[in-house]
Amino acid sequence: QVQLVESGGGSVQPGGSLRLSCEASRSISGIWLAWYRQAPGKQRELVAGIVHDDNPRYADSVKGRFTISRNNANNTLYLQMNSLKFEDTAVYYCTWGSRYWGQGTQVTVSS
Repeated sequence: QVQLVESGGGSVQPGGSLRLSCEASRSISGIWLAWYRQAPGKQRELVAGIVHDDNPRYADSVKGRFTISRNNANNTLYLQMNSLKFEDTAVYYCTWGSRYWGQGTQVTVSS
């Protein structure tokens, strides 16, 4: 079992920034880690994923605004979100190997 604890969500105005964190109870070294999000009435979608720092993967809708990173030393995954838009409002989930999931953290972009 892997426990994932997300933090960093909240409410922000359009154009603002948030940084999400996801701390894992097991080593993340060499593991596919990703952030997904689910907005009300919509399917869960991939936001960004990473195995190695030099090859992250992003949804087209967040390219240039979001940055995924990882710290293997403290088993933590991050998502830096800049220039947030209304449509980024969702519950954000981290996943360890697409097998274990966090409880989600709410991100709300509103004026």
